[in-house]
Amino acid sequence: MNVAIIGYGKMGKTIEGILLERNHKVVLKISKENLEDFTIENLQKADVAIEFSNPDSAVANFYKCFEAGIPVVSGTTAWLHKLEEVKAKLQEKNATLFYAPNFSIGVNIFFKVNEVLAKLMNAHTNYGVEMEEIHHLQKLDSPSGTAIKTAEIILSELDRKTNWKEAEEVCENELQIHAKREEGVPGTHSVHYFSEEDSIELKHTAHSRKGFALGAVLAAEWVLGKKGIFEMKDMLNF
Repeated sequence: MNVAIIGYGKMGKTIEGILLERNHKVVLKISKENLEDFTIENLQKADVAIEFSNPDSAVANFYKCFEAGIPVVSGTTAWLHKLEEVKAKLQEKNATLFYAPNFSIGVNIFFKVNEVLAKLMNAHTNYGVEMEEIHHLQKLDSPSGTAIKTAEIILSELDRKTNWKEAEEVCENELQIHAKREEGVPGTHSVHYFSEEDSIELKHTAHSRKGFALGAVLAAEWVLGKKGIFEMKDMLNF
């Protein structure tokens, strides 16, 4: 397949490498240095776009792909407050968007296991629960999109927690997230249940960007020929 990469930073370059390994062709690479090339005409040379940019430009990038008539796979986070607007535009244009806070297959299994564990722990009110995420110093959003997605999964199943909060002090009904930034950490997420008697911890540790990039490429391959809005749970049949 012919692919446009929107956001040609470290992740974009890793995605490019995997695309080439899988015998795909990169026909367009967009960064802040060549925005004049980001046109509908150039996008139409691609079968699909893979978008890893920033929250301020992501939605506009989606709309340009919708106008060009090509599906877009996005790993940009912190734009979901505009999700309903994006869905409306997608339906108007009969377009395709596949979005995920994290494309790693392992992370998405981590999401599912957290859903099952939270269901089991709902009846065991003597257990507290908290989260921690650690990322590299260049990470723009805090907490990460992956941490927020994990928290939302837990909140959907655990009646005693009604919202999440990134803070040193939280109320009893709040799920505490500790967000840390350290040099050279691709991404570590952990969920910790604890009582006087014992503790349970679920943890996912990324060793490189390659797992995220591979998942995005797999999503691009999967979404070809489909219309609508999709997430990893659709591709993985969760």
